[in-house]
Amino acid sequence: MTTPAVLVQLFEPWSSLYADSRLVATLVVFGHIASLMVAGGLAITFDRGTLRAVRATDLRSRHLAELAGAHRMVIAGLAMSAVTGSLLFASDVETYFVSWIYWTKMSLIVVLLANGWNMSRVEGTLRLAPSDAEPGWRRMRTSAVVSLVLWFAIALAGVALVNAV
Repeated sequence: MTTPAVLVQLFEPWSSLYADSRLVATLVVFGHIASLMVAGGLAITFDRGTLRAVRATDLRSRHLAELAGAHRMVIAGLAMSAVTGSLLFASDVETYFVSWIYWTKMSLIVVLLANGWNMSRVEGTLRLAPSDAEPGWRRMRTSAVVSLVLWFAIALAGVALVNAV
């Protein structure tokens, strides 16, 4: 696969600015890492809380109440990481466009988003029908485990991507 010349040309001004300014590069990478720390840190914390709530039924209602607010922060962090990730991609489109590691990371992010959407749907069901909780909590457990695995796989892919460039 070759990089489309139109993308290289389109992003050339940004690529030059990014390459020529340590401040710009530092701020973009910081924004990317910081947003992932917020989103991933909260997600991992609440995934752990979900796993605890599966075993301790007395924690469930409180945990569900806290999850809604946490998901808004995770989404905000992911949105910021999407913006900064796009800036990183545009800074070296020739390298990233042909990288299987980059596309693997993007695929993992799509799976993470789908898992988060599924988890949100299950949460809503649990709030509306707490009497039918056990199957829902088993699904929440599965989603939490998948989320944990995906966050660490995405981090690994990000590190591999930096070291492969």
